[in-house]
Amino acid sequence: SEAICSIGRRRSWALTGTPVENSADDLVGIFEFVAPGLLTPGMRPRQVAQNVRDHVLRRTKDAVLEDLPPKLVRDAELRLTPAQYETYREAEEQGIVRLSALGDSITVQHVFQLILRLKQICNFDPVSGESAKLTQLEADLEEIAASGKKAIVFSQWVKTLMRLSHKLARFGPLEYHGRVPARRRDEVIERFRRDERAHVILMSYGAGGVGLNLQFAQYVFLFDRWWNPAVEDQAIARAHRVGATGAVTVSRYLAVNTIEERINQILIEKRELFDTIFADSADGPGRGPRELGLSRQEIFGLFDWQLPGRDAA
Repeated sequence: SEAICSIGRRRSWALTGTPVENSADDLVGIFEFVAPGLLTPGMRPRQVAQNVRDHVLRRTKDAVLEDLPPKLVRDAELRLTPAQYETYREAEEQGIVRLSALGDSITVQHVFQLILRLKQICNFDPVSGESAKLTQLEADLEEIAASGKKAIVFSQWVKTLMRLSHKLARFGPLEYHGRVPARRRDEVIERFRRDERAHVILMSYGAGGVGLNLQFAQYVFLFDRWWNPAVEDQAIARAHRVGATGAVTVSRYLAVNTIEERINQILIEKRELFDTIFADSADGPGRGPRELGLSRQEIFGLFDWQLPGRDAA
């Protein structure tokens, strides 16, 4: 940053798709190059918005692509089955006890492992095999298949996708993830496009989140949520793009009273922070590309913990 700022120049331009990652302070470094002294660390978001208003030009997909179809987004808030919730509760309680016993030796990796474990239980109960999300997805796909439509289901775990493939056999599921050989992936997409019996394709965020044109699918399901909104937006954009023949319906599954709800609340706050700062830099509030993942402090905060002393400074 210091080297870049030391370059002699008459005008300064900064191009970025991720101006804010975790807080308004992320902009300070950029503006030390664009307009030195305009922003200072710790400045309130609304003050930041006022100061940068005349220096930021944003162009969102919705603003420049007039042929985009409507996008309907719904948050499907689901309650875990009784057996599933009992497994979840025991795992959370036992995990917190184990992590608390680590004292100051606890690391973000320790906490992250517990979060992943709890998120996996929200998908499928490893004891009973029950899944509130699967029950809802089956009901949703029944209507989609009956109308001859197609759907994309995203998950961050290949094991979840493979399990879903077995459970959803009557809908002709196809799989597209890291375990599918690269030489077969084009064939999978083409079959999904042409086979009237293939009503759903099961995709990982990593393999299917970018670079694919699936505008013939009218429904997108986020079976579990990713860590930042940008990755989810990219996944949804596989179907919501120019060339789609009608509205695209997006369903985001969320297990209430679980870690998923806490993570979602943090991501909502980050979206609001982004829009507070950049609402006036485009034609209305935007949902442009951004990287708003969870910081170390926020990961610990999911369980009301503070960062260990050596990391808190």
